[in-house]
Amino acid sequence: MTESYLRPYVPLFVHMIVAAGLSAIIILLSTFVGNRRPSRAKQQAYECGILPTGDAREPFSVKFYLVAMLFILFDVEAIFFYPWAYVFRELRLFGFVEMLVYIAILLVGYLYLWKKGALDWNS
Repeated sequence: MTESYLRPYVPLFVHMIVAAGLSAIIILLSTFVGNRRPSRAKQQAYECGILPTGDAREPFSVKFYLVAMLFILFDVEAIFFYPWAYVFRELRLFGFVEMLVYIAILLVGYLYLWKKGALDWNS
């Protein structure tokens, strides 16, 4: 690898170093400056300001996990639109057709889940 090959990545490396350094500084400052006075109330579980009731090991419906997985799946798939939009002018018609096929595949998956009732909360 030559120096000219790595030159475009220098701003990215600087950004990563600054972000990691700032994160480390904030964590260290909160450790040294933070006030530590543990009490029974602070050690108790916190559920949106409401006193916890019931068992924490209560089983949930599979629907919750299914919807969470679907959200992650379609959220991650949406990330691929950003690099495509960045190079859209260079790809021209080929890139446009390629992205239409990609969207069609996502749409078929979404329609399949809809027809199977994975998104129906009334059942």
